[in-house]
Amino acid sequence: MMLSKNFSRQEFKCKCGLCDYDTVDAELVTVLQSLREHFDKPITITSGNRCPLHNSTVGGSKSSYHIRGRAADIQVKDMSPVIVQGYLKSIYVDKFGIGSYASFTHIDTRSNAGRWNG
Repeated sequence: MMLSKNFSRQEFKCKCGLCDYDTVDAELVTVLQSLREHFDKPITITSGNRCPLHNSTVGGSKSSYHIRGRAADIQVKDMSPVIVQGYLKSIYVDKFGIGSYASFTHIDTRSNAGRWNG
């Protein structure tokens, strides 16, 4: 099932292999679609939804936005995460969680601005 022009529900599904957890926040899909169109490059969702067990296994916080279907860890093809992170921070100054990591970018749809380096 396609959620937008470039993203399917399957891409957000928990990667534990034991559950069918695939809740997706519509605002998150909109943000990712906008990012896809801005860079005109495919986006890989390395971690979307996480069931509570998988979230615990990968060391996620108990209140992780991944559990609520409101977060994604992403990689934009042929783009440095630093560039992706800089762009997101410039567009979403006062909202969303943006985590800066060496090999990926975390984005979540919290209402306030959250910023951190992993």
